[in-house]
Amino acid sequence: MSVKEERPNRSSRDPLPPRDRAGLDSADLSRYRSATRRAEITASAMKVLLWIVLLVGAAAFITPLYLMVAMSLKSPGEIATSSAWSWPTQVTWDNFKLVLTNPNVSFFLFFKNSLTIAVLSTTGVLISSALVAYPFARLRFRGRDRLFILLLATMMLPGIITMIPTYLLYKYLHWVDTFYPLWVPAWFGGGAFNIFLLRQFFMGIPRELDEAALLDGASYATIFWRVIMPLSGPALATVGIFAFIYNWRDFMGPLIYLNSPEKQTLEIGLQTYRTLNDEQWNLLMAGSVLVMIPLIVLFIAGQRYFVRGIVMTGGK
Repeated sequence: MSVKEERPNRSSRDPLPPRDRAGLDSADLSRYRSATRRAEITASAMKVLLWIVLLVGAAAFITPLYLMVAMSLKSPGEIATSSAWSWPTQVTWDNFKLVLTNPNVSFFLFFKNSLTIAVLSTTGVLISSALVAYPFARLRFRGRDRLFILLLATMMLPGIITMIPTYLLYKYLHWVDTFYPLWVPAWFGGGAFNIFLLRQFFMGIPRELDEAALLDGASYATIFWRVIMPLSGPALATVGIFAFIYNWRDFMGPLIYLNSPEKQTLEIGLQTYRTLNDEQWNLLMAGSVLVMIPLIVLFIAGQRYFVRGIVMTGGK
């Protein structure tokens, strides 16, 4: 007659193996299970707290967007008689039509100017920052680390300090009231933050690829264009999104360097539009929504590469 050995039922909340649990008396086992339950309760509480913090942060970012969209769909009378937090009782799309067809402010001309500056600047940032980041990440030369620290130190220099000397330089070059001050500097370095981001990504690419290319007779320029750049799509997408958003929403640069009305950008146009229309908030919010749409489309299109670039850059 066979006797089946009775195996103790191991609970999912009790990770202690039976052979280790057998050596404990009832008091020790009770204390162990109490500690396990407390650890699980603490982990659950931390997870709930994390979700609460994320939801509060998401609400803080979504609230201005909600107010802007809600006011852009209201009539002037409803804005004057209702709360800013309320959704329009009768949605009107005439605000967007008035913004696009206003004869005093050429929305499409301003859109063209903003797009031209943003595209040229973003292209310059991508090429120049990658060219600077490559030797810092892949080449060895004397003083490399000191130069990189000096480059990072420039991030602590406020832009207002260099504003007047830079303006005087562009005035000497006769670049005031042209687009040159807004996109030409992007082709000379691309910014310390962008260089740092690309350098960190380049350092994560295996050096065996460089060595194999050198053995095949490739130069450093060939390695950069045909090995490093094709593998750096996520990081380049991240830098491109940052650069495009910054130049698209730039207000101070066009305000300082552009004087002619036909050369203004959307950010300056919105302020001009606000003055001409005596602060009609429904039209101003409708214009703000139209300005924001390209940025939303860009982020949705490049979200996968953006998140991947951030993760892979910080993985080093």
